[in-house]
Amino acid sequence: MAVTFRPLHDRILVERIEAEEKTRGGIIIPDTAKEKPQEGRVISVGTGTVSDKGDVRPLDVKAGDKILFGKWSGTEVKLEGKDLLIMKESDVMGVIEG
Repeated sequence: MAVTFRPLHDRILVERIEAEEKTRGGIIIPDTAKEKPQEGRVISVGTGTVSDKGDVRPLDVKAGDKILFGKWSGTEVKLEGKDLLIMKESDVMGVIEG
C-alpha cells in the first residue's frame, strides 16, 4: 500500500538533490567529507498560510520546483525508504529556474 503525505499549512516536503561525488578536477569526494546539499526538489506543499482574517494565502513554491534552502533547515524524515525534509516555506531562500 502506497503512503500519501500532504504537508499542512505553510510546510513543504522536499527531497535533497545529491551533490556531485567528484570535483571538476576528477577527485572523488568520500561520503565522510561531503556536506549535505542545500538544493532540493519540492515533492508536495501544504495549502498555505492562514491570515488573522481567516484568508488562505497560497504558497509561492509548488511541487516539482527546484529550491535552495538553508544549511540547517527542515526536519529529516524517512517515508517509503526515502530520506526527505519537511520545512516551512520561510526556510526556502529561492527557486532555481532554468
